[in-house]
Amino acid sequence: MYDILVVDDESGIRAIVKKYAEFEGNKVSEAADGMEAVRMCRSHDFDIVIMDIMMPELDGFSACREIRKTSDVPIIMLSARGEEYDKINGFGMGIDDYVVKPFSPKELMLRIEAVLKRVKAKQEKRVEPAPHQIIELDGGGLRADITARLVYIDGERVEMSPKEYELFFYLLSNRNIALSREKLLCEVWGYDFYGDARTLDTHVKLLRRSLGRYASYIVTLRGIGYRFEEKK
Repeated sequence: MYDILVVDDESGIRAIVKKYAEFEGNKVSEAADGMEAVRMCRSHDFDIVIMDIMMPELDGFSACREIRKTSDVPIIMLSARGEEYDKINGFGMGIDDYVVKPFSPKELMLRIEAVLKRVKAKQEKRVEPAPHQIIELDGGGLRADITARLVYIDGERVEMSPKEYELFFYLLSNRNIALSREKLLCEVWGYDFYGDARTLDTHVKLLRRSLGRYASYIVTLRGIGYRFEEKK
């Protein structure tokens, strides 16, 4: 059983998500706006938050930003728009998935299950201590401390979203190897990833932006996927 917070100013949306979630044995709490959602997340530990973007008082993006200051609870964003800007903005602040309205409640339940399985698998991996791993390229111009999850470009620390770190470290650890889109989605998002494959392209775009002058190291392989190409 999961403890779910559903945040949407439309009572009908909250009701239908609650109906399906409770039918599967989950506990559901509701918030009608972002401000209320932030207050609830500060006083209670939810397993996952389903958050609409367009809301009064405090929109979903702003609410997500406030929640992320004190919690890493998984967040799935809901939006009536499927614009790439919204997805980039959401993934950039560390949301876990993005669902466009109108959506299938059954699909949303599958996405919730997939996100929480990935979170659980990640937490179990952290229990096992790993050897400290640091990779430096271009004479140290690009430095990645994989164990500490730190990235530096020309000595300046670069901030990334959690999924950007995971994607970058996987590409970097497998540099100069052609990686298919399916392989990347499987290894970075999880074998049971249930979502739009364009999620990968959106995160690559974010990652290239974060890497600045090293953006060209991520090479697009048309019809295949991507390769992190170490320049000689």
